[in-house]
Amino acid sequence: MVVSLPEMDRLNMHKDEGKQKIAMTMAGKAAEIIKYGEEGVSSGPAGDIQQASALARAMVMRWGMSDKIGNIDYAEAHDGYAGATGGFSVSAETKKLIEVEVKTLIDEGYETARRVLTDNPVEFERLAQGLLEYETLTGDEIKKVVAGEVLGGDEDEVPASPLASVVAMPKTKSRAAKSEKAPNKGDESDKPSNPEL
Repeated sequence: MVVSLPEMDRLNMHKDEGKQKIAMTMAGKAAEIIKYGEEGVSSGPAGDIQQASALARAMVMRWGMSDKIGNIDYAEAHDGYAGATGGFSVSAETKKLIEVEVKTLIDEGYETARRVLTDNPVEFERLAQGLLEYETLTGDEIKKVVAGEVLGGDEDEVPASPLASVVAMPKTKSRAAKSEKAPNKGDESDKPSNPEL
């Protein structure tokens, strides 16, 4: 699943940014199809599809980012769309148009992601290997992996910062050097410092 950390107190999003986020979110599914074919797609991209759908719906129904739908907030519409209640009624024709516009944004995002991945096969393979090795990569780590750089020390050891936004996610392999040996049983460092324990 692709997770994008929120930017500090950001209240606005431009249409091109929304389209880029949809493309980024759809990259996981595009990568699976490129790698394994249509029949090899897993349920892994389900969360990505939900995120892309929610963003595309907000762009079309709430933020006026569809010329065909216009500057009307349809998120509060009655009868219907996405289980919404209250507000006002929306015609079947408008509901269909909303669906077409949402699908168009998602399809365009998917095609953008697919094109970027197929146009950059070396970088795509590096990123795939990096994700297999570490499971979770930050934006800076992705840039390093795609550039062919080896990740250094353990990136989890980040100095405290009042501006840092941290998400705890498991990883399969530490970035720290593997040269450290495990302590021997009976080693003094294994014994508790409190004599009562």
